[in-house]
Amino acid sequence: MAPALRAATRRSTLARTQTDLVAALLGVEVEPVLVETSADRRPDTPIWELGDRGAFVREVQNAVLEGRADIAVHSAKDLPSDTLEELVIAAVPEREDARDALVGATLETLPVGGRVGTGAVRRRAQLSWLRSDLTFGGLRGNIETRLDKAGDFDAIVVAYAALRRLGRTGVADDILDVNLLVPQVGQGALAVECRADDERVRAFLAESDHGASHAALDAERAWLGELGGGCDRPVGAYATVSADGTIRLTAMLASGDGRLLVRRQHRGSDPREVGRELARQMLERAGGLMLLDEASPDVVAPPEMSAAPPAVLP
Repeated sequence: MAPALRAATRRSTLARTQTDLVAALLGVEVEPVLVETSADRRPDTPIWELGDRGAFVREVQNAVLEGRADIAVHSAKDLPSDTLEELVIAAVPEREDARDALVGATLETLPVGGRVGTGAVRRRAQLSWLRSDLTFGGLRGNIETRLDKAGDFDAIVVAYAALRRLGRTGVADDILDVNLLVPQVGQGALAVECRADDERVRAFLAESDHGASHAALDAERAWLGELGGGCDRPVGAYATVSADGTIRLTAMLASGDGRLLVRRQHRGSDPREVGRELARQMLERAGGLMLLDEASPDVVAPPEMSAAPPAVLP
């Protein structure tokens, strides 16, 4: 009997596990179509030098566009903010924990001048803002590779969702609150794409869509799209949806060295408008445009941890 669906996915253990989770949710047999992306072929290249977020997903999407797969399963954080016209995010399963985790030490127990391993400028900037004494080293590769390299640093930073999905939560020494370290857009969420004109598959996937998780992802992606940023900038956003449908979006953007940081919140009922409006506020009224040039009058500073001006929160 032929499989019900063919799912394009990256080759890593985490990507395969995520595809299995989607298959279990759909309740049908799924044949994985394993794809190596341009980012996978350049494991030693810093993330911000890869050019764009599409480096993690482009080949996976091509498998669907070329008919070699029916769906693509992505870590939503890897998707560019603009979806290809020929594809649609037809389902977002219920989101996993979006927080970042430290492996090797807690934020408080990291030694003065401690060396932290991370390939994300978002994490570097926010950790520098919290602890200006910290130093950083590049860290790339799948989650198993990064955990194997943890001993080379005082601590490394990984997505807690990845640890949960792989059954490795025991290695986490500190799980950082989203109000302390704003997550990457889409962190903890899965996005299932299919061809926009494939009505049968779209209808089938819609049954597994988690409305609140999808709305939160839409708000975050709209914010990033309006901002015009990507993984090469120190930016982050995290949305939640209350029982009455109200969306609360928290977002941050920072200078690369973490000395300057803007954080704002916005609420509303339309996810895309919430995201776009918050981006406009941050760029036009909160000094975001100047901050992207590493100069801003609107700076948020952690109390008792920096000589920067006092905190300015929404």
